[in-house]
Amino acid sequence: MSKQRVLSGVQPTGNLHLGNYLGAIRNWVEGQSQYDNFFCVVDLHAITAPHNPATLASDTYTIAALYLACGIDLNHAQIFIQSHVSAHSELAWLLNCITPLNWLQDMIQFKEKAVKQGENVNTGLLDYPVLMAADILLYQADKVPVGEDQKQHLELTRDIANRFNFQFARKKPVLKLPEPLIRKEGARVMSLTDGTKKMSKSDPSEQSRINLLDTPEQIQKKIKRCKTDLVKGLVFDDPERPECHNLLTLYMLLGGKTKEVVAQECQEMGWGQFKPLLADAAVEALKPIQDKYWAVMNDRSYLESVLRQGREKAEEIADETLTQVKKAMGYSLP
Repeated sequence: MSKQRVLSGVQPTGNLHLGNYLGAIRNWVEGQSQYDNFFCVVDLHAITAPHNPATLASDTYTIAALYLACGIDLNHAQIFIQSHVSAHSELAWLLNCITPLNWLQDMIQFKEKAVKQGENVNTGLLDYPVLMAADILLYQADKVPVGEDQKQHLELTRDIANRFNFQFARKKPVLKLPEPLIRKEGARVMSLTDGTKKMSKSDPSEQSRINLLDTPEQIQKKIKRCKTDLVKGLVFDDPERPECHNLLTLYMLLGGKTKEVVAQECQEMGWGQFKPLLADAAVEALKPIQDKYWAVMNDRSYLESVLRQGREKAEEIADETLTQVKKAMGYSLP
């Protein structure tokens, strides 16, 4: 019996941070042997906001190298760059033409990001959930690892697939309906400056996040300055203390400890005692990732061979799906 297929990706906008790692990539690594995995760097999504053309390519290779550094195993996964597989853009256009505009206007993330971009909102920001649907549906993915904030996008993907199958493939559905793959603990790692907001690459403050490639000195400084409260005794799940819950969760995940063990260990602590422990746990957890990252980046031919192999495998599946979609829609094929 063949393994179920998983598809996921990360944008090459800024460095990956602990939220990306603990909320997504580490979960991919832990479960990768169970699935047939395709992990891409979604560089087409990266230009829905203003970007720097001078760094887009280098940032893309950085993310690919970090996938490998974090433990993605090529025996279980393919790594490729989204824009290197042209079927993503082509399927997105075909799906655009069956997706109602109001579905996109109702997306929560579009509304939030549109407020930030003001008058400079581009069509891509409105439309990127359709591109995301194309990313997923091209590979006939069974599961998609998503955080709680991305569940609406996966629901839209299922709606688009259902609409396509109903309109063009009623007798034999062409597009598979993917299911979410959500892990509870660590699914939402919060900002170091505001425990009610998700840790994000788009936050203008570097203090808000710990990047995977931060030096030990940077990590210690960020944790020393992170937002806390005046209460002694550290506890999980107090709605009045979101920063306390977030930092304990980070300590639990980085140290590989259970919630019960951390609760017992930290219940009498003050912040002055706890913060150095968290900093040490972060530095220790990130050191092997950083060592592997630099080894990969210093062997560019190896990284390019990984991406070339990934692209070839991805194209096989993506092109087959695209052909089936075009046939169902009535296109003549070369």
